[in-house]
Amino acid sequence: MPSSTGPTTIRARLEEAVRALTAGPHPESARRDTETLLLMALQRVVPNASRAWLLAHEDESAGASVAAAFNGLIERRAAGEPIQYIRGETEFWGLSFRVNRDVLIPRPETEHLVERTIYLAQEIRQPRIVDVGTGSGAIAVALACELPNAQIAATDVSPGALAVARENAERNSVAGRIRFVESDLLLPVANEQFDIIVSNPPYVPECDRASLPVEVRDFEPALALFAGEDGLMIYRRLIPAAFDALAPGGHLVLEMGFGQSAVVQALLSQAGFTGIEFTADLQGIPRVASARRR
Repeated sequence: MPSSTGPTTIRARLEEAVRALTAGPHPESARRDTETLLLMALQRVVPNASRAWLLAHEDESAGASVAAAFNGLIERRAAGEPIQYIRGETEFWGLSFRVNRDVLIPRPETEHLVERTIYLAQEIRQPRIVDVGTGSGAIAVALACELPNAQIAATDVSPGALAVARENAERNSVAGRIRFVESDLLLPVANEQFDIIVSNPPYVPECDRASLPVEVRDFEPALALFAGEDGLMIYRRLIPAAFDALAPGGHLVLEMGFGQSAVVQALLSQAGFTGIEFTADLQGIPRVASARRR
């Protein structure tokens, strides 16, 4: 860890912290993370601090208060806490989102889910959409920004997650266009009909828990990660419920994990869905399933 009594210049503290993080699980991001965290500490006393500012002032003293704050941030990162939780925010779909340990950190691959939903919504004049298990609200907020005529609901079983989602809707100026509902899947909205149901549900098998990176396993909410021994528990409940909640011709769009496409396809077929299609991520892994109610 950086010393509170050793190096005093900004450059020295930066280099010491880089060495500390290079010994951790993500050496490839050690310098970037260190600069980010040093800027967080500095911005309490230098509001306009930036990477350019660091270069211009690297031989100056960091100051005791900055050093103490910086040490604490580096300790959190070295323990495996995701940089997004330490910062309290991340980016998804070109938008800014608040995140904390009540919600999963939005992943780039989930943008494929948003893309597919937007594509399907183009054929509907005023699409009625529900995002099941909204978490941070990333999907619902992105859709609200892209589909101004859509009527959007977002459900989650976690009150903490819904609080974050509401804040993110406010942050991105779409709070008036998303209805947030505390719900186990579709239960409170089961009597409504939707044109599109979209979800990024928990899909990690319990047996994979020990093999996950520490920053996922120990920091992200287990409720939003794990779904039974094979990771398919939520799909088995959500797919038939979604069929009943969709208007004729409506679409279900689901994110899924590696190796789950065959079982998800079978579950969709058994529930009565047709037109089943898969969208692969940038690694060629089937990541999004979409299907239509007759």
